[in-house]
Amino acid sequence: MAQLQKICIRLLLFICLVVTSESATLTYKDPKAPLQSRIEDLLKQMTLAEKIGQMTQIDRSVATQDVMKNYSIGSVLSGGGSIPKPNATVEDWVNMVNDFQKGALSSRLQIPMIYGIDAVHGHNNVYGATIFPHNIGLGATRDPELAKRIGVATALEVRATGIPYVFAPCLAVCRDPRWGRCYESFSENPEIVEAMTEVIVGLQGGEPSQKGTPFVTGKQSVAATAKHFVGDGGTVRGIDENNTVIDYHDLLSIHLRPYYRAIIKGVSSVMVSYSSWNGVKMHSNRKLVTGLLKSTLRFRGFVISDWQGIDRITSPPGSNYMFSVHAGVNAGIDMIMVPYNYTDFINDLTDQVNSKSIPMSRIDDAVRRILRVKFQMGLFENPMADLSLKDHFGSRKHRELAREAVRKSLVLLKNGKDGDKPLLPVDKKAPKILVAGTHADNLGYQCGGWTITWQGGSGNTTIGTTILSAIRSTVDPHTEVVYQENPDPSSLKANDYSYGIVVVGELPYAEFDGDSTTLTMIEPGPTIIKNVCASMKCVVVVVSGRPIVLEPYVPYMDALVAAWLPGTEGQGLADVLFGFYPFSGKLPRTWFKSVNQLPMNVGDKHYDPLFPFGFSLTTDISDAS
Repeated sequence: MAQLQKICIRLLLFICLVVTSESATLTYKDPKAPLQSRIEDLLKQMTLAEKIGQMTQIDRSVATQDVMKNYSIGSVLSGGGSIPKPNATVEDWVNMVNDFQKGALSSRLQIPMIYGIDAVHGHNNVYGATIFPHNIGLGATRDPELAKRIGVATALEVRATGIPYVFAPCLAVCRDPRWGRCYESFSENPEIVEAMTEVIVGLQGGEPSQKGTPFVTGKQSVAATAKHFVGDGGTVRGIDENNTVIDYHDLLSIHLRPYYRAIIKGVSSVMVSYSSWNGVKMHSNRKLVTGLLKSTLRFRGFVISDWQGIDRITSPPGSNYMFSVHAGVNAGIDMIMVPYNYTDFINDLTDQVNSKSIPMSRIDDAVRRILRVKFQMGLFENPMADLSLKDHFGSRKHRELAREAVRKSLVLLKNGKDGDKPLLPVDKKAPKILVAGTHADNLGYQCGGWTITWQGGSGNTTIGTTILSAIRSTVDPHTEVVYQENPDPSSLKANDYSYGIVVVGELPYAEFDGDSTTLTMIEPGPTIIKNVCASMKCVVVVVSGRPIVLEPYVPYMDALVAAWLPGTEGQGLADVLFGFYPFSGKLPRTWFKSVNQLPMNVGDKHYDPLFPFGFSLTTDISDAS
């Protein structure tokens, strides 16, 4: 018996010695070890399958614990509208993310996955989140510090749901409003887009001491993505995913400048554009992805494809997937947003590495970059999400910040007909006012695309304050507010209104579904403007993601406000209409007279706009009631 006890003790000591020895050699698990040492230690232990797994990003709809473990999947994402369940709570999101993470951590090397999501104007996929103005509105504020604060707030709400990685900000320089993503661009002017990269500092929690190094401060910040590299805002006729025809010098001076600033500020990832440059698909452009971005600009984070981006290297998409994998990975893309057929991608990439058509050095470069971000942001030490940030989600503080952003984004384009007294600010003690228009009481329209679902929606799609509700809560208790979406002309003449507020604009859209050759507001918007403004003094508020055709209707109006896509906090608009704050926004892009003038940007030889870039009026609020 005594002999058996001795054997058991020796066996236990041996096991402890083995475990201790193994732990001592696992440099990558030591948070005190130098970052590069951790990367190299883990890399040398990885099989080809584990490396390719890290390069693979799949949608949550096809992810399971077994998939995460068996394929060593490096990343999961939510595409637009891809959610745990309708109106999912913070707890639902955290539980889902943690479920996938448990699968990743059960793999041989226990490499945590990184979950990514679009957060382009707040945590826009998630019901109840604070929805800020889209980037075009933020560009109108000319306030980089505000963008930074919005980045901080967005990061807190994203982290509250357990997600550490966002596909934002969009750094496109939109040169043609016919493009369906123009509202994702801060401005037609690269200097403004460059300045607004301060949002990255807010999202990631600061700037790196070593310029250009990926940098995320911890559990209250997220890894950011600069997108879409490069030239997506300059396509011919503004057609989404089309060809940008421009020389190299202008590509750098117009479209690249914001990326250089983002890299200096430590952005963690860069997403490649669907578009082409002079006929070459960006997803296969080694000269720009590896040569310019990685070598010349010395970007050290990872490059990620767009949704099924490598598929679209060929026409039709996916027609030669083996070629697409070869072209995309060799171009320098490190993480591939598959997002569904991950086994096809993994098998094709494995075959090409084994056949040496894709060198192992290219795979190792990709994995080093992915691991660098994961290590730097502390994902190995804190892989699991919790509910500690729950109270930040949709908080009053963040909604007040969004309300401030709305106030500062509004651009006053007209105030008073020729020789008339300015209408704005309007009197909140007026006896009776009319509110009309398709967008006055529609939160979905107010928020635009990329809100809860990919294309956005109509009605009460999330939690917020419509413009009508904001007006009603602002006016004097004795003021009668009459709301008619499309009032009958005869009823207008029969009532004694002090003035009317007409809120009209575009329907929500995203990406190519928003491409437009006409840029017209939806009916009955024009009819409502004519009927209301012919019957009383009126202010017209345009809710749109870009300039739209207005010239025929401007003479009818006493006042005109560009409100862009303000998000959930409509109270910010009422704050300025009623004179609690002055108008301060400036046009972030040229407002054309006719679509036949497009593309037209400030500095062009034949520049004849309805309202020029930078145009703004303000209001005297000293006498506001």
